[in-house]
Amino acid sequence: MSLQKAWTPERALQFMIIPPALLLVPTFVLPLTVVLSRSVSGSSFDISQFHEILGNAVYLKVLYITFKTALISTIVALLIGFPIAQVIATTPPVVANLLFACVMVPLWTSVVTRTYAWLAILGRGGVLNSALQNIGLIDHPLTMIHNQISVQIGMVQVMMPMMILPLVSTMRQIDRTKLMAAEILGANPIRAFVHIYIPMCLPGIVSGSVLVFITALGFYVTPALLGGDQNTMIAVLIEQQVTKTLNWPLASALATVLLLVVITTLWAISLIAKWRGIKIGVS
Repeated sequence: MSLQKAWTPERALQFMIIPPALLLVPTFVLPLTVVLSRSVSGSSFDISQFHEILGNAVYLKVLYITFKTALISTIVALLIGFPIAQVIATTPPVVANLLFACVMVPLWTSVVTRTYAWLAILGRGGVLNSALQNIGLIDHPLTMIHNQISVQIGMVQVMMPMMILPLVSTMRQIDRTKLMAAEILGANPIRAFVHIYIPMCLPGIVSGSVLVFITALGFYVTPALLGGDQNTMIAVLIEQQVTKTLNWPLASALATVLLLVVITTLWAISLIAKWRGIKIGVS
């Protein structure tokens, strides 16, 4: 009897946390500690690497490009993903399941494979240039890769499922009778959509935007393959510092800056969500 009293659901939950904690310590906590230690040169606590980052126009430009690319990717993914999620959430189950599968299949495909597919489509000898030349719209191949647009196209395509899934989950829980009530009370469809439907979708909008934005900040494969020297993002810069210049302290400092940005973003969004009464995963 005493054993049954001791084995409470709370205690069982504590035991369930032990295996993932034992996995996270060597695979996440320890490497993160090493990165943070190297960013300040170990026990000497030298922050000159951070001064170099903040005082160098090249590094500041990379940070600016990273934020801009992540923000644009988030906005475009939301604008494209919202109507797709709306269709999935409101269509009959057969059609919804088919559309949902179309969203999920790219998520199960390697990011490298999808990025190389965009190279084959947008390259100078790619599918799109060949088609435009064959129909006579252009005389010479257009430069569609190694620029900001190609990076945005590739990243939005990769991030789209992360935006759509939270939106679909939220939209399926919405009480549609509130929209009907608004129309009965005289609200036109646009006003009902803006003032009633959008606020009810805010948990999914915020959750999806956070997932896309945070992931885009540290994205590496697509910017490295589709971007040029003028579109270097911070993850690519970190890789260059590690493999080419072997400047581990600077690479660790850049990684620390990225980590601080992510933590600050999550903290700010959590505060805003609590203030507005929005229930999201990060709050």
